[in-house]
Amino acid sequence: MQRSPDIARFLKTTSLTLALLFGFGAAGPAGAAGDEDTADEPQYSRGVKQCMACHKEGREKPAHEVFFTTMGITGDPSSPFAEGNHDCEACHGPSAHHIRKQKDGTRLPPTVTFSDKEPVETQNAACMSCHTDAGRFHWPGSTHDLEAVACVDCHDVHAANDPILALETQPEVCYQCHQEQRAQFLRQSRHPVQGSTASLSQVGLLGCTDCHQPHGGPGPANLIRNTINEQCYDCHAEKRGPFLWEHAPVQEDCSNCHVPHGSNYENLLVARQPYLCQQCHLGNFHVSAVYSGSGLPPEGRDQRMLGKQCMNCHVQVHGSNHPGGISQTR
Repeated sequence: MQRSPDIARFLKTTSLTLALLFGFGAAGPAGAAGDEDTADEPQYSRGVKQCMACHKEGREKPAHEVFFTTMGITGDPSSPFAEGNHDCEACHGPSAHHIRKQKDGTRLPPTVTFSDKEPVETQNAACMSCHTDAGRFHWPGSTHDLEAVACVDCHDVHAANDPILALETQPEVCYQCHQEQRAQFLRQSRHPVQGSTASLSQVGLLGCTDCHQPHGGPGPANLIRNTINEQCYDCHAEKRGPFLWEHAPVQEDCSNCHVPHGSNYENLLVARQPYLCQQCHLGNFHVSAVYSGSGLPPEGRDQRMLGKQCMNCHVQVHGSNHPGGISQTR
């Protein structure tokens, strides 16, 4: 039995109508959800000019000095302010919502605020998205990483001269956390790291980063070198050897006898002589008899308790190349 042309056209039209209705009905909610998701996603603003309208010099939160730093070099393709890098939002994330005022006159914060209330991982992720050179190789799992130290805890990104990058001001930044080391640098025998006052100043001959890699190092205490001795030998090369007659504690670890940051005993020693030497040398022969304050004036004048004490004779305490230097006396 054949269908009439009118019935065939009616069925075809009805089928298309139902398909379109069900198609739009199914796509309608999904399309609306997609539009809603797109609306909720942070959008980029029109650039740094909008930011500087509020964050210029003289305002409550100025950020204009960033243009005096290496990050503000627009000709550098890796700079946040290079063409296509989204300017301030390269670090703060897409923040067009921060530009627009709310009904009550306030503004929503940027996507990434770098504040104490924000997870450290979120803050550092913004920095590590660019700073992935060899200097940050040991950052994952380093002491500062495990202690949840944020990059902005040490660095002042908006400052024309970041204090952590200058030898004269760097120690004070480190001292904010490392109070014990600050106290050690106030002792009479210390490495020439810049002091906080003119009377204690050593004109910035050394900075903390001359020995330590704050982003994580291969050695203990974030040292740049693999061991304490290797780190010390960078400056004290004459102590490296090899020696014909070696002094075992010296080859083992410089910190057996020395405090690296500062001491109240000469030459950064952990104790005064002869007490330091007698921690190891306590045989029943010269010079290992136990000495005390009785060898000091006015009770006495023992030559091993005055002057250089043990080093009056053992002058090559770090090692000797003399054929007769088995006792480091020559």
